[in-house]
Amino acid sequence: MGPDLSARQGDITTATTDAIVNAANSSLLGGGGVDGAIHAAAGPGLLDACRELRRTTLPDGLGVGDAVVTPGFDLPARWVVHTVGPNRHRGERDPRLLASCFTRSLDEAARVGATSASFPAVSAGVYGWDAREVAEVAVTAVRSWDGSGVDSVQFVLFSPAVLAAFRAALDGS
Repeated sequence: MGPDLSARQGDITTATTDAIVNAANSSLLGGGGVDGAIHAAAGPGLLDACRELRRTTLPDGLGVGDAVVTPGFDLPARWVVHTVGPNRHRGERDPRLLASCFTRSLDEAARVGATSASFPAVSAGVYGWDAREVAEVAVTAVRSWDGSGVDSVQFVLFSPAVLAAFRAALDGS
């Protein structure tokens, strides 16, 4: 059945859920958009934690559709779950890879004890996925997630157009 779902417009760096999800790149070392905003708001500890992951468990970076968790440092959220969305511009068009971003992020959030999580529109924007398709894949993936522990998920979207796409997906229209 999955967690309770909602969507709102806002800045994910201010979300007060236990975990926020970062639409990261495979290097985990920061970037633009959501990734850059989360790194800036979390402070230098986040970059240090990501560098340590690269030095130890992820020397080749994080794969598309996978997820890994770090502390939230200066963020209101206790944890940041980093996931790498598929990049349509590089031919990564399989919706199963995109769905995996959401389910693997929930797996990681649950593993560290998070009961609530906030997601951005992973792969929408510079990675070239249409917001409506991202919304449909995200909502379906979270609703069908077969894990336990995360009871509440909110999609925190930056623009009114992306929020409208997520609300339509949540309403099933």
